[in-house]
Amino acid sequence: MTKSLNIVFFGTPDFAKASLEAIFKSHHKIVGVVTAPDKASGRGMKLTPSPVKVFAEQENLKLFQPEKLRNPEFLESVRNLNADVFVVVAFRMMPQVLFSIPRLGTFNLHGSLLPDYRGAAPINFAVINGETKSGVTTFFINEKIDEGHILLQAETNILPEDNAGTLHDKLMEIGANLVVETLNGLSENTIKEKPQPEKENPKTAYKIFKDDLKIHWNQSSEKIHNFVRGMSPYPTAFTILKIGDEEKSLKIFKGHFELESHSREAGDFEISKNEFKFYTKDGIYYPEDVQIQGKKRMPIKDFLNGIQNFEDYKK
Repeated sequence: MTKSLNIVFFGTPDFAKASLEAIFKSHHKIVGVVTAPDKASGRGMKLTPSPVKVFAEQENLKLFQPEKLRNPEFLESVRNLNADVFVVVAFRMMPQVLFSIPRLGTFNLHGSLLPDYRGAAPINFAVINGETKSGVTTFFINEKIDEGHILLQAETNILPEDNAGTLHDKLMEIGANLVVETLNGLSENTIKEKPQPEKENPKTAYKIFKDDLKIHWNQSSEKIHNFVRGMSPYPTAFTILKIGDEEKSLKIFKGHFELESHSREAGDFEISKNEFKFYTKDGIYYPEDVQIQGKKRMPIKDFLNGIQNFEDYKK
């Protein structure tokens, strides 16, 4: 059996919780967990703990929720844990004063095959760009974002029916296994870290804002289809519909397309009791799973059945 390492784990969402759980079930020892402060959410803006916090409390792990990572008291507390290595999964940027504490260094799990898709949204952009492969990378953190030396990588296929949500779940699982594999390799000194390959134009995965979610119907059908997949189920692509005198956003979670020559303007749509279709640059896109502003998400059939006057819908 490989030597047991003492670990401080840093992470917040479900993607991170899977890795924390995998480490907890391994022979390595978690001496501390650091996660984000509880966040106000929902209609009542009730303070909600992160998935990582819920797991840490359930297993009685030593927990920290610092507002500031440079806080001297927090840094001192973490130093006193005498960790061999820090593991970071879906957390915020870490200052050097923190990531340089452990003797073996600090490594991060990233949801792409680096150097491609550095940044905040690697899973979304892999699908948006129509990739057929993705994966996860463990790498040592340095001062530059997602540019440290690679430890290990694992690959998976992106299937035509995958969206950002299903790819997230695949990468979460193989990532958790890769984290434990990385810890085993570090404890036995069998991993040779290597610089990231030099690439002239690595693909990027910048943070996604609301303005980035709007569908541009003047693009190709395939590009629109991949955009919807890559934003589903979250943060979700949308278009604007005029209903009577009101403008409402329509989120689209899923659809399909057909290539077809037509003389209609991109963005025109036709809507009736049996069909809803948008014209694109080179064909037609059919939404299958939607949510109109103010209503719940629903299959397209239910959405169409709920419309009383189709003549109110305009471009």
